[in-house]
Amino acid sequence: MMEILSTSSQLNGVTGMVTSATGGTTMTSSKKKDIDPKENLWSAILSEVQTQSSTKLPSNKSVLVLGDNASGKTTLIAKLQGVEDPKKGSGLEYAYIDVRDEYRDDVTRLGVWILDGDPGHNNLFKYALNESNYAHTLVILTLSMTTPWSWVDQLQHWIKILEDHIAGLKIDSEEKQQCCQRLETVWQSYCDTIDELDPGSPIKARTNRLSSVDDDLDALPLPEGVLTTNLGLDVVVVVTKTDYMTTLEKELDYRDEHFDFMQQWIRRFCLVYGASLFYTSVKEDKNCDLLYKYLTHRIYGLPFRTPALIVEKDAVLIPAGWDNMKKISILYENMQSCKPDDYYNDIIAQPPSRKTVSNREIEIQTEEEQAFLTRQLQLLQQGQTPTRGESPMRSQPGGGSAGKPSPRTPGSVGAQGSPKKPQDVKPNLGTPGGEGVLANFFNSLLHKKSGSPGGTPGMPGTGGSPRTTNGGDLVVSPSDKIAMRTDAAMELDRLTRSVKKDLDFSAQSDC
Repeated sequence: MMEILSTSSQLNGVTGMVTSATGGTTMTSSKKKDIDPKENLWSAILSEVQTQSSTKLPSNKSVLVLGDNASGKTTLIAKLQGVEDPKKGSGLEYAYIDVRDEYRDDVTRLGVWILDGDPGHNNLFKYALNESNYAHTLVILTLSMTTPWSWVDQLQHWIKILEDHIAGLKIDSEEKQQCCQRLETVWQSYCDTIDELDPGSPIKARTNRLSSVDDDLDALPLPEGVLTTNLGLDVVVVVTKTDYMTTLEKELDYRDEHFDFMQQWIRRFCLVYGASLFYTSVKEDKNCDLLYKYLTHRIYGLPFRTPALIVEKDAVLIPAGWDNMKKISILYENMQSCKPDDYYNDIIAQPPSRKTVSNREIEIQTEEEQAFLTRQLQLLQQGQTPTRGESPMRSQPGGGSAGKPSPRTPGSVGAQGSPKKPQDVKPNLGTPGGEGVLANFFNSLLHKKSGSPGGTPGMPGTGGSPRTTNGGDLVVSPSDKIAMRTDAAMELDRLTRSVKKDLDFSAQSDC
């Protein structure tokens, strides 16, 4: 009986446990219904974190670099890449820049297209900018400080090519409208960086980021002259090789007002297209790092907290949205000899000659060996016949061949090496033996007197002038020839008798 009661009590206990368990289960399910909203909140937070962590930098962004040859395009991109020895190609070059997001610990590659400055390669434009990458492309226009007088032509040339190419693309009208609106928003929402404000300051710190205008602020109208030509593309004008400014000051006498005139002109150009402006120098490493950060800011939305820089003339930095005509007019105060509206090339004119150009014109052409030797032989032959004309190899008129003194003939060549005129040679009639007659005779044959062609050949003591042929040979009339031969024969006969007397005298002395 007691065993039965015990068994019954055990059964009742198990039943109670089951009941308690059932009741507990019911309570748990009711509590679960109460905490469902909390579980949904946590799920939403976790889902948001997961979504943010999975967001990576886009890999379809690219940069198109335009500019004339020798404007520093390849060197500039190599500096942004961190490459020491850039390799210049031709046509349409492609490179990439590694971009790292420190906040999300993400890395991507920014593609870079560099178009050759030769107009013959403009047909490659379509591979760098087309309908598929139009909304994801930033354009860089490069200029060189080494040729500031060509800025107007270069910018107008490349912006015209860019406009014509975009006009020929079949871009969806809504997509293009969004790109144009984005550029307007950049100018309307721009605000300088304000760091380290006092905790009690009513001004809120904001960065010049690519974001829409705050909801509580109305969109400001665009400043005067801004985005009058909206291409829908981010444009950055980069002036390279600013270290050349010192050379312009020394060689071409450039002053501060010239550089201010150049800066105000190019800033006004940037306003028209809503472009940014950077003065860079790879040689002196000026603004290269800031240009890299600004590109990642405009393309990927990464932070950029550097304000505009206009104090140093060779390191100007003007982000899109900062500039306006009022700020540009500050440069007018230093311009004394020119006005802002003057034609650019009237103030910044191309110099008439440059050293680099003159050096290129100096070229030495080689001559074939046999032709050189033949010419030298002709010159030497001319030098041996002075009556035929002066040789170009002679260092001075009347001298011998180049590097060699002319032979001196007593009585016929003076101290300067030039033949004497016949009237300068006086007859030496008073000398023993009468050799002066022969000397005068032979000198009259060797030298010409300046006179009218066709004159009578003159002997010493006469007023006649010798007549010469085209070849320079002396022409003597028959009567004169007979007289000269008679005189010569008489003189030779006298000399013969004189020698015979001397021999007879010597023989008598020996006896």
